[in-house]
Amino acid sequence: MRLNYIPFFLSLTLFACTEARAPDQTGSGGAKAGCDTRAFAEIGGPVSLLSSTGARVTEADFKGRASLVYFGFTYCPDICPMTLVTLNKALQSLPASIDPPLTLLISIDPERDTPDAMAEYISLDAFPDDIVGLTGTQEEIKAAADVFKSGYSRIDQPDSLAGYTMDHTSIIYLMDENWQLQTFFTHDATAGDIADCLAYHFG
Repeated sequence: MRLNYIPFFLSLTLFACTEARAPDQTGSGGAKAGCDTRAFAEIGGPVSLLSSTGARVTEADFKGRASLVYFGFTYCPDICPMTLVTLNKALQSLPASIDPPLTLLISIDPERDTPDAMAEYISLDAFPDDIVGLTGTQEEIKAAADVFKSGYSRIDQPDSLAGYTMDHTSIIYLMDENWQLQTFFTHDATAGDIADCLAYHFG
């Protein structure tokens, strides 16, 4: 384990984004049963970041609507895009009566993930339609990750074209309209698991 801390509420795998890893297709099993038992007041807090439009935003800009928060990076070859594709499938399967949460992708690689790079990345058709890319300085990203108890680490790869990759925890945080954690999903949650849980909270 390369990080000095992991989320206190669950022992999580720190994914090396250097090789493909397929999500467990069996799902988490009983998503509804766990949806109302995964709220931790210690998770989530103030953030100050740059959106893909270049505008400065804080958590206040996302209050009034539920949000799905994910920490990743545009050079991630497997876990990040697969997670966003899964989220897209979950959101598309929600009943029309449910207002889908906003998706927030917070970069852990601000060196490469400029607002323009984030804008191009989140425009992929396979990702959620209503997605916001967020980046910032190293200090701003670290502060945001800290309030979510999310870990990441740069791994140098001098022999690769990219030069380095990022290891990171892969957690999707469901924040309510008051920016309070309602539940979270791990990498093995299926689109069905996530959709069922969203319907449980907002249906």
